[in-house]
Order: sequence, then C-alpha cells, then structure tokens
Amino acid sequence: MVKELNTEKLSYRLEIVAKYIPSGYRLADIGSDHAYLPCHVIQKGIVHFAIAGEVVEGPFQSAKRQVEEEGLTDKISVRKGDGLEVISIGEVDCITIAGMGGTLITSILEQGKEKLSKVHRLILQPNISAISIRVWLLQNGWELVAEEILEEDGKIYEILVAEKGDGERPYHHGLEKGLLFGPFLLEQDSLTFQKKWLAEKNNWSKIINQLDLASETEETRQKKKDLMQKMKLVEEVLAK
Repeated sequence: MVKELNTEKLSYRLEIVAKYIPSGYRLADIGSDHAYLPCHVIQKGIVHFAIAGEVVEGPFQSAKRQVEEEGLTDKISVRKGDGLEVISIGEVDCITIAGMGGTLITSILEQGKEKLSKVHRLILQPNISAISIRVWLLQNGWELVAEEILEEDGKIYEILVAEKGDGERPYHHGLEKGLLFGPFLLEQDSLTFQKKWLAEKNNWSKIINQLDLASETEETRQKKKDLMQKMKLVEEVLAK
C-alpha cells in the first residue's frame, strides 16, 4: 500500500513538477531520493526512459530498490554521481531538480553546464532562494516559460520551468522585481504568493531590529539597506 501511494500518487509538490514534463521526453531526475518521480511518470506513460541520479549512498540504494520493486529496471537507470555527472550530453531532453536549496540547484547547473547543450527543458523546485536560480537562468540563456507557487504541509514552494531562449523576455515588471518575486508569479498574485511574501517581510523586519541593536559597521549598514529595499518592493507588490 505504501509503495502504491508513493509512486501512483505523488506528493502535491511532485505532482506539479510532473505536470511540466513533456510527453515523450527522456528525463533525468537529479537528487531523485526514492525515485518516486521517475517511477510515476514512467508508469503513467508520460516518459519512456528516465535516469534517477543520487550522490548519497543511502538514497541511491533506496532508488535502486524502488525501481526494482516496480519492475522498471529496463526503463529507469539509477546512477550514483554528483549532479549532472550522471548524464551524458544528448542523453535526456528534460531535467528535474526538486527539494534542494536554490543555491545548490544553481551550483549543480553551473558545474554541469556542458551537459545542458541538448537539454530542452529544466524543471526546478527550490526549497529556498528561487532568486538565485532566476539569476542563473537569465545569465545562461534560459528563458522562464512557467512558474507555480504552492503550499504543502505548511511549507511554500516555487516551481520554475525554463527552456532555451531569451532570458529577459518574461521580465515585463523590471528585472529587480521579477527576479525576486518571479515574473509569472507576479501576474498570478495568488493567496499563497501573498502569504509567502508577507512572512518574508515580517522576517526581514525582525532582522532589521536585530541589526539596530548590533554595533554598526559598513556591512550591517549595507545589509539593512538591502533588506529595507526588499521590504519596500514587497509592500508595493502586496498593495496591488
């Protein structure tokens, strides 16, 4: 029963990730953990070949067991390696990286940049710091084509979908605002979006109060200035 719930019925977060995997694409899921996502999209007939990549021995073994239990060893290749070193150039059309910090996802993309030349779509779900991913995509010729924000188990997640193209195209609201909030999420302005940024604003306010109590240095002055600028942007966005 547990197996069925894990592969037949994904978490809401991974369901949204799966929604953006184009039919017929070859998939690489990096940091695949138990390989639930590759198993699910293979079983649903969305993709016919997938790679589940894991760098840590425990999750790598879990992924292997899961794929074997599902009888999918001929369609899912479970590989141990760091980031994109588990794939070859031209081997997959779509890469998913979910459940990590935005800075780590950016590092994986940067270190494996040469592996992306034949990849058509990236689907990225950072737990924090989506802005670092947007900056990387912009600087490396990847265009955001969709974004979603969702809440699951009391946590808010953003999902970013990108394809090769004009990285600046989606940023109609200006780069500073678009990179922080997400150009598509700004358009949607959902209740989850509002909840996220109100919480961020309150958190930044607490940090500013702590900085006011600390010894003033050039570093603390700059940090306070940056946070106040972000708070101003949040106020502008939420006011609309």
